[in-house]
Amino acid sequence: MSKMIFVNLPVADLSRSIAFYEAVGATRNPMFSDDTAACMVFSDTIHAMLLTHDKWRTFTDRTIPNAHDSAQVLICVSEESRQAVDGVAERAGKAGGAIDPTPVQDYGFMYGRSFADPDGHIWEVMWMDPAAAAAGPETFAEPQPA
Repeated sequence: MSKMIFVNLPVADLSRSIAFYEAVGATRNPMFSDDTAACMVFSDTIHAMLLTHDKWRTFTDRTIPNAHDSAQVLICVSEESRQAVDGVAERAGKAGGAIDPTPVQDYGFMYGRSFADPDGHIWEVMWMDPAAAAAGPETFAEPQPA
């Protein structure tokens, strides 16, 4: 079995967050969802667990930061094309998220955009040319001065 990742996120309004993540392409897994948490599935291996603040506090006594004011992580997921990256960002904006809270990255062989969900959690969405990735890092490394 492939390794899986479950990103746990504290959310202020679970219903709003479920609707937002469904709008950007995730599906809710009802088997691991209730009125305190929702398991949002992006792929067979990538899941986001949306947790109400009360549910979050059952896992840790650390303070829930205001993600609109601070960032502890930037979550990055890949897409299959530049157009798919743009599509996710646009859907996030239409669903109430902030588009491109971090700079757009366009290196030709790699393209990335970002969005912040309604709670301020930043997701980066990127595409990399498969041929460039297969060729290795020396293909896109900066030339070193002589």
